[in-house]
Amino acid sequence: MKATHLYLLLHVFLSTSVLVSTFEPFSTALVVGIGATLGRTIYNYLHESCDPKWIALNATGLKVDLDRKLFGQHIASRIILKAVSGFMSNDNPKKPLVLSLHGWTGTGKNFVSQLIADNVYKEGMDSSFVHIFTSELHFPHASQLETYKSQLQQWIKGNVTNCAQSMFIFDEMDKMHPGLIDSIKPYLDYYDKLDGVSYRKAIFIFLSNAGGESITQTALDFWKAGRDREEIELRDLETLLSLAVFNNKKSGLWHTSLIDKNLVDFFVPFLPLEYRHVVQCAMAEMIARGHQPDRSVADQVARDVVYFPKTERVFSVKGCKTIESKLDYYI
Repeated sequence: MKATHLYLLLHVFLSTSVLVSTFEPFSTALVVGIGATLGRTIYNYLHESCDPKWIALNATGLKVDLDRKLFGQHIASRIILKAVSGFMSNDNPKKPLVLSLHGWTGTGKNFVSQLIADNVYKEGMDSSFVHIFTSELHFPHASQLETYKSQLQQWIKGNVTNCAQSMFIFDEMDKMHPGLIDSIKPYLDYYDKLDGVSYRKAIFIFLSNAGGESITQTALDFWKAGRDREEIELRDLETLLSLAVFNNKKSGLWHTSLIDKNLVDFFVPFLPLEYRHVVQCAMAEMIARGHQPDRSVADQVARDVVYFPKTERVFSVKGCKTIESKLDYYI
């Protein structure tokens, strides 16, 4: 269908070009105008642009992805769905959406960022409007902090000027130099415009291991008390998490004005994963590879994972992070 549509557009465009030479000057201008319009239509059809054809939330798709692909994260799933859906359905938000995702490695923070991108941008993570910053790669040297601040401001301003609905993902926030992220504080605040640019429709996502200790301890306390992990609610973690992150000197969010000025909309906790969740990850990976899911293989993979505490072996040390490589060994 897409190829047929494109063929018809090209046919009309080429036919218009041939007809130009047969018309009087006034008619020629009209036909050339039509041809130029068709040319822009073909260009927009083939190239990603900042409009609803390329950027629009698939709320149903996001819900299905969170339900079927994200395991053991009932709090994160609920917050992400409501936060993103509410923000994208608001034609006139007062500020950008700012999400701060926290938890141990392998619990799904990066994966959730990908799910959001996949259900907002037609090109997903490959969209030219999705931008990823990794602390150790983009901001490696503490001595260059002032330079990084200026570069980061210019990069965000330039990309939001190009497309108001840009997404910025900051990975490894726990490794970012303290003070750097404060340089973008004005862009996350309640301003209509800054230097003629509105940032209110942009999305900022921070990913960090900081606060993982507090989240894990809460989950362990529930387990020791014989309570189901699904009983853990956001109120059990949010204040504890924000304080832990704010006071962590090794975190890029240490004493940041983003927290102090309440510019982070949601602190999203990612719980440590149990054996059953690792099995689910292995089964999902088999399906993603086009294999028939095999529970016995998934159990083998899950048993090969390291758990903590050492005596109880409740939570996976690396979550589901190594499942993909371990599965290569078994299938």
